[in-house]
Amino acid sequence: MKSARFFAPLLLCMLSFLCGPHLLAQNQTPAPSSDTDDRFRKFLTQFPQSDLDKDGILTREEVQKFNAQRRQNQDRQQRVQHPAPTHADVSYGDHQKQAFDLWLADSKDDNPTPLAIYIHGGGFRGGDKSGLGRVPVQRFLDAGISFASMNYRLSDVGPYPMQMEDAARGLQLIRSRAKKWNLDPEKIACFGGSAGAGISLWLAFGDDRADPDSDDPVARQSTRIVAAATMGGQSTYDIRTFREWFDAPELPPHPALEPFYAVESEEDWESARVQNLMEQASAITHLTKDDPPVFMTYSNKDVPVDKDTAGGVWVHHVRLGLKLKEAMDKLGIECIVTNPEQPADPYEDLEDFITQKLLE
Repeated sequence: MKSARFFAPLLLCMLSFLCGPHLLAQNQTPAPSSDTDDRFRKFLTQFPQSDLDKDGILTREEVQKFNAQRRQNQDRQQRVQHPAPTHADVSYGDHQKQAFDLWLADSKDDNPTPLAIYIHGGGFRGGDKSGLGRVPVQRFLDAGISFASMNYRLSDVGPYPMQMEDAARGLQLIRSRAKKWNLDPEKIACFGGSAGAGISLWLAFGDDRADPDSDDPVARQSTRIVAAATMGGQSTYDIRTFREWFDAPELPPHPALEPFYAVESEEDWESARVQNLMEQASAITHLTKDDPPVFMTYSNKDVPVDKDTAGGVWVHHVRLGLKLKEAMDKLGIECIVTNPEQPADPYEDLEDFITQKLLE
């Protein structure tokens, strides 16, 4: 019995000595591997705001906190309640995607109301007019501005210029019914995110598509607008221009551009057909001194871009707005570009810009 009492503590000490380091290691956060470090660097490039202590080094804890905050923001966006449209699924073509929803604002003294048209994003491959998220429909209505949310055919149906031409046709249909809906056809602005931003800019800078001699009363309507605003928008869809602006000659084309231009092989990118389409699809190609003012907002800083940068970073890069601003400044046209490093002065935000332009 004495020997059992003696060996029991000794055995416990030996087990603690042998197992202790293993148990301690289980309770410690493992050191980041080189793969983890690489993922963190890419994450920091895509989301600079995730570096919560601003020391230039991203930790696992910062990633976890940042992702938790993003989920909370997404939950809040999903909880935003929008009023039911006055007219839902108004068709402007034969395809189910050729439709828009319309909210009519109360009119003061029965005067026609201005109109803000939202055009959804999604890389020309997805998205829907119902995906309004945080878009403040009620804020526009309260300001006496009617609101529309526009769908258009996506790139699985056909390539450029289908998407832009659909939005133009939807705009023309609205103008053709302006009297019926008590809208002011001279006070229409367009805005959107990503692909919807590109379409809005294309409408803002493109030639007026009205055909005054057409037998179609819709086709006789103007496609000109008084202002455009963008969220993460692209002023170009030309891979050659992307490479030049980012000084990244090996930057690969974004996957969304392949169906947008009906590209089937690498050789297609060098073809005259695709290069002409890239020029025509890029809003900056059409910019002239008589074009309307623009407001552009971006969520990230002006970070470097190379061939390994995620497509979601460079295709929504603030430099795409800054380059457009350079061109518009030379023509004396107002262009506001805002991001975490640059405030929206003199406007409160994108919606305030649109409101001011429509109520001028």
